[in-house]
Amino acid sequence: MATRYTIAITGKGGTGKTTIAAAVVTCLIDRGCTPVLAVDADPNSCLDGVLGVKALKTVGQIREESRDAGAGQPGGVSKRELIELRIAESLVEAEDFDLIAMGRPEGPGCYCYANNLFGDCIGELSKSYPCIVIDNEAGLENLSRRLYRQVDLLLIAGDPSKRGIETIRRLHGLAEEMGVEYARLALVVNLVRDGSNTRDLSALGQELGADSVLILPFDPEIARAGEEGLRMQDVPRTNPVLAGIDGLISGLDPAGDTRD
Repeated sequence: MATRYTIAITGKGGTGKTTIAAAVVTCLIDRGCTPVLAVDADPNSCLDGVLGVKALKTVGQIREESRDAGAGQPGGVSKRELIELRIAESLVEAEDFDLIAMGRPEGPGCYCYANNLFGDCIGELSKSYPCIVIDNEAGLENLSRRLYRQVDLLLIAGDPSKRGIETIRRLHGLAEEMGVEYARLALVVNLVRDGSNTRDLSALGQELGADSVLILPFDPEIARAGEEGLRMQDVPRTNPVLAGIDGLISGLDPAGDTRD
């Protein structure tokens, strides 16, 4: 059967992580890996807007409402069935992708039961999609909790500044420390301007054991699209950022991969 190919993106805020996630979704759609499940797992992110849709309900809100077993539960309906229904209702459906927003972290109290149940329900939901793209928070909590139990590609994004490169190192170390499991690693250095020193980036890839290192330029067209609230899907495919992401995706060939 065709594999469910999962790509998780993480990075420090302000490095274009959500733009990169939207570009990955767009390139997967162009390559026929549809429908894509886009997961907005960063509480401070706006993946829905960059993809031209609006998430009205988050998994975090549903989890908060459902934490107390049996609260407001219709007769004859199990808690799991109710949560599956509410998660399905929170999906934003578009022509070639669906989007689900995880929302903010839980509040005080014990959420162990709710998190385990939600992990199971989201795992079942994900089986319906050939490709899953997760715009993850920098802390990687959703991955460390195994809400997504298998990541085929972990993509760590940063900018070319000394601080940005060090952040990539820290996020890689955090993923190792938290036991995040992934098959392949790609580093994406974004917002590179003319004259930026990129000589050390290949060495960084070797240092961290990355399978690939992608350097993306600062692009006025992408910046203007963000300022004007345009969808990533409306950006011309000749754009260097989209072309770079497409090259990365084509090298992975998620549409043609299979798993028994």
